[in-house]
Amino acid sequence: MTNRRIFLGQAGLLGAAMLLRPDLSSAKGVSKVGLQLYSLRDYLPKDVKGVTEKIAKAGYKEVETYGYSKQNGFWGLDAKAYGQLLKANGLVSPSGHYGIESYFRDGSDKEINEAIEAAKIIGSTYVILPWMGGELIDTVDKCKAMAQKFNKAGEMVKKAGLKFGYHNHNFEWKPVGDTSFYDVLLKETDVNLVTLELDLYWVYRSNLDPVKMLNENPNRFKLVHVKDADKANKELNTEVGKGLIDYKAIFAAAQKAGVKHFIVEQENFTNIDPYVSIGESISYVKTLSI
Repeated sequence: MTNRRIFLGQAGLLGAAMLLRPDLSSAKGVSKVGLQLYSLRDYLPKDVKGVTEKIAKAGYKEVETYGYSKQNGFWGLDAKAYGQLLKANGLVSPSGHYGIESYFRDGSDKEINEAIEAAKIIGSTYVILPWMGGELIDTVDKCKAMAQKFNKAGEMVKKAGLKFGYHNHNFEWKPVGDTSFYDVLLKETDVNLVTLELDLYWVYRSNLDPVKMLNENPNRFKLVHVKDADKANKELNTEVGKGLIDYKAIFAAAQKAGVKHFIVEQENFTNIDPYVSIGESISYVKTLSI
């Protein structure tokens, strides 16, 4: 009886707290954390099956691919075999970075069609352009023309039942005339055709406020890259939660902004085993509320 009274008393206090702080009743952690596989680029080509198993054991539920080609597949596995490997390890791949820049340079659709085919086979939703040459967007006219190419690519990918996206670095905010390429993207691409995958580290490195960007552009960012800046040298990465970026504030804004996929990435490791590193990062991310 005493235990029951204590329990009811505690429950009453919790209920009161939720009345005073409604956000407590709705706050929750990220249930499915993703990993950008570029983080383990030194290991995947040598043992794609073993690395995939370790990713799953670390607690990740999603992965974002990179480096696919029709000739080499996903680190030696064709798309069907790679999709089966993911399924066997309880993983899904909502998105992938594909080498499709030729479409935006000269209109060649070979690589983008191959990317669409592979993405559909492994069950992805997003075909993402991870990078482009800065010379393609070094004038205002080029920026606007590229935005229209993005819309055109979005239409093409949408017809295939998927979604097109773009992943930023930091040069997209370099001043071009009285604007920047990223500002042009936000204004002139169709939200229904072009998804912007926001790399939060590069936003920080561009001296911009990730929280402000999320708040000012609701529903533009369905995916974010979660990687931290090392305290001793911000040009290097460190495990999420150990660096300079305030991810508690960012995650608090993310849900309202419409972010659906949180993808850990670490481009370099300093004096730490990479598998220990990705384990530390996911453990921290799971403590954050959205």
